Amino acid sequence: MEYTVNKLAQLSGVSSRTLRYYDQIGLLKPARINSSGYRIYGQKEVDLLQQILFYRELEVRLEAIIEIIHQPTFNQTTALKNHYNNLKKKRARLDKIIATVEMTIASKEGGISMQDKQKFEGFKEKMIEDNELKYGKEIREKYGDETVDASNAKLRGMSQEDYQAMAVLGEEILSLLERAYETGDPASDVAQELAAKHKEWLMYSWPNYSKEAHAGLAEMYVADERFTAYYDKNVKGGTEFLRDAILIYLGMK
Repeated sequence: MEYTVNKLAQLSGVSSRTLRYYDQIGLLKPARINSSGYRIYGQKEVDLLQQILFYRELEVRLEAIIEIIHQPTFNQTTALKNHYNNLKKKRARLDKIIATVEMTIASKEGGISMQDKQKFEGFKEKMIEDNELKYGKEIREKYGDETVDASNAKLRGMSQEDYQAMAVLGEEILSLLERAYETGDPASDVAQELAAKHKEWLMYSWPNYSKEAHAGLAEMYVADERFTAYYDKNVKGGTEFLRDAILIYLGMK
C-alpha cells in the first residue's frame, strides 16, 4: 500500500504540513517522488511514522527522535517494547492524578478527608517521570541506579511544604541567573548566591551531597544540550555561566 501526503495525513491524523516538515528536516522522508512530483510513502514509512508518534506522545524532542531512529542499531520491535513500558508508566501516573482529582473533589464536597501529602503525589510522579524520560539514561550512567532510585524515593516522600519550596527555589534560580549573568563575573556575590541556591535546590532530591557530584552535574549541564536548552532559554550562555559559578563556589576553579 502506498500513500500520498494527503492520504497519509488522513490515515495518521498528522497534518500534511507536518509531514512535509518532517521530510524537510530529515525525520521522515518519502519512499520516492512520482512523475507528478508527489511524495509517495510506503509501508516502511508508515511504520516509521507510527514510531515517531509514539515518541511524540512521550514528549521526546524531534531532534532526539531523528538521532534515535536513524541509528544503525535502531530496532523497531525493541523500540515498541520500550514505548509500551513507558506508556504504561505514563498511564499509571495519569491514573494517580485522576485519583487525586477524584479524592480532592470528594474532600471538597465533604465526603472524605484528604491529607496534604496526598494532594501532590501525582505531580511528584510527573516530575520523576519527566526527569527519567529526558535525562534518566545519562544520569543513571553517571551516578548509578542506586543513587537515582534513592533520589526518586526522596522526591516521593517529600512533604507538601518541601515540594512547594523546591518549586519556588527553582524559579528563583532562573531569576538569579539572569541577574548574575549581567555582572559578567561568575565570582560575583550574586553569582555565588546563585551557586549556593543551586546546592540548596539539589538537597531537596539528592539523598547525599558531595562537591564532586555537584561539579559533575554542572559539567553535564554544559555537555548535554537538553540541560543547556533549559538554562539558556532565558539567558543565552547562562548554562556555562552557572557551571563556572558553581565550580568557583566549590573551590574547583
